[in-house]
Amino acid sequence: MGKIKVLDDITIEKIAAGEVIERPSSIVKELVENSIDANSDEIIIEIQNGGKSYIRVTDNGDGIAEDDIELAFKRHSTSKLSSIEDLYKIKSLGFRGEALASICHVAKVEVMTKTEDVVAGIHGIFEEGDLVSKEIIGCPKGTTMIVRDLFYNLPVRRKFLKSDLAEANNISNIVYRMALGNPSISFKFIKDNKTILKTSKNNNLKSHIYSILGKEFSNNLIEVNIEENGIKIFGYISNNKLYRGNRSHQYLYINGRHVNNLSIANTIEKYYKSIIPLNRFPCFIIFIEINPVKIDVNIHPTKEQVKFSNPAEVLSLLEKEVESSLYDSLSIPKMNIGEKKDSPKEENLPLLFQIYEEDIKDENKERDIVIKDFTLDSKFNVEDNISDYNSNLLCEEEVGIERDISSEAIYEESSSAIDKNIFLKAKPIGVIFGTYIVVEIEGEDKILFIDQHAAHERILYEKYLEEYKNENIVQQQLIAPEIIELTNMEMNNFQENKSIFNKLGFNVEEFGNNAVAIRAVPLVFGKPNLRELFFDILDNTNKIKTNYDVKLDKIMKIACTKAIKSGDNIGKIEILSLLKQLRKANNPYSCPHGRPTILEMTKKDIEKAFLRIT
Repeated sequence: MGKIKVLDDITIEKIAAGEVIERPSSIVKELVENSIDANSDEIIIEIQNGGKSYIRVTDNGDGIAEDDIELAFKRHSTSKLSSIEDLYKIKSLGFRGEALASICHVAKVEVMTKTEDVVAGIHGIFEEGDLVSKEIIGCPKGTTMIVRDLFYNLPVRRKFLKSDLAEANNISNIVYRMALGNPSISFKFIKDNKTILKTSKNNNLKSHIYSILGKEFSNNLIEVNIEENGIKIFGYISNNKLYRGNRSHQYLYINGRHVNNLSIANTIEKYYKSIIPLNRFPCFIIFIEINPVKIDVNIHPTKEQVKFSNPAEVLSLLEKEVESSLYDSLSIPKMNIGEKKDSPKEENLPLLFQIYEEDIKDENKERDIVIKDFTLDSKFNVEDNISDYNSNLLCEEEVGIERDISSEAIYEESSSAIDKNIFLKAKPIGVIFGTYIVVEIEGEDKILFIDQHAAHERILYEKYLEEYKNENIVQQQLIAPEIIELTNMEMNNFQENKSIFNKLGFNVEEFGNNAVAIRAVPLVFGKPNLRELFFDILDNTNKIKTNYDVKLDKIMKIACTKAIKSGDNIGKIEILSLLKQLRKANNPYSCPHGRPTILEMTKKDIEKAFLRIT
């Protein structure tokens, strides 16, 4: 007997519904798109328990006619198109006729709707895809959809939903994204009886961006606006002061539909390569209006991608406008000629050197090196201070060096032939090229060249890594908290991932509606650029949660940031401290990225170079 069977209709419908409705945010997206297609200019979204138990979307759009109520919830029923030819000139956001049918097969659905040409409205209740109740009610023009108990009949699917907070944040991001792309529509978003977002009908895109993404974001935008050959591109791109660690703040709308398009993102990003830090991404809100015949919107299950019939035409126009607008807006920073800068004070010494200053005295006794006997090359700067370090989060990594940051690699790096105890006999000679410490090894006829940045980076990295693994990160309280303004989406991300910051040694708390206050940071960081550091972690929270190597990579970047740099003038105290801590390191021979920290040259090597011996 054969094993193949035809599935029953209910099973087929539930399987199909599971493909369309993955989580509560899928429902919100579909319902809001329907409201937009219905010519609404006011949309209210309400959720409870992350949308798992309750979702309500109310609009003042065209409404659904009584005769269409039941048909609207049947699969492949739509008013958006009638033939395949219509698909290639579609202007609406929805067109497949799957959303409502899918929703009513995985949740309990109520609909209240009224069209303009009738006196009373209709109230319908759907369960398992069937209309179980229908009555006439009084209600305003428009439609209200209420969705309760998502996946009540699919307990396995319900089990895979995330926490209420995580699901609510997914919904929030959908709502913010759709609100941002529709300035002519008033959006109101209510989460657990609290209003989270409220926008007004405003055709002024800049002020609309301000209301959703905040003051700091909107104040660092450059307008773009061009129209040629039936293609219109308008919106805003960020200046060189506004960027993020990922593409989460790149918003692209094609004919009103929010989509992702890597070619467009890359086209914009290439103009920022020389004006923002490496591995950072510009922000933009770009709208493209084009003849629907020239795009295909049916290439992705969630309609998040479109295909252009002539992409070069669009990209060329975009390049032209971005290049012109961006470089016209860039300003040259003014030099303060003649102004005398205050010399760095002792308290600006790198934290590592402050911590171990007392240890240096003990180390000097051990090595019989006395500070007063310290001799230097005549060109060596002996000031006991250090310049303010570059706060940029990017490391001084050479191009082309591959890094192995796996946990095994950290503890299995080559231990080299240099004995760590050699540092006990080290006598500093000076610093060359502002980068390499020259050390003579007494009694061994050899000298060492130590890369001051790589060595310090290794020390900071191991110190912080040890504290992180032991969950005992020492914090330093800030005299005044650092207040950082966030967009709504960034605040959602922070709320969901606050524990990551706590584990990394930060004390960060919410400060008002869309801001956070950093009150303490890991002691080993010294005085970091908190804004850069905060966003670097926030933009990578998902990777940090799931990938141990990414955690290590973040620690490496932090160590690299706070380490002394090439060209920094360090004094005798700092050099002695560096040597002491390098000797204590698990692996003093390379920086966390794999570059060597120490090179050795013997007297014999030098004499060979001068042909004194063969």
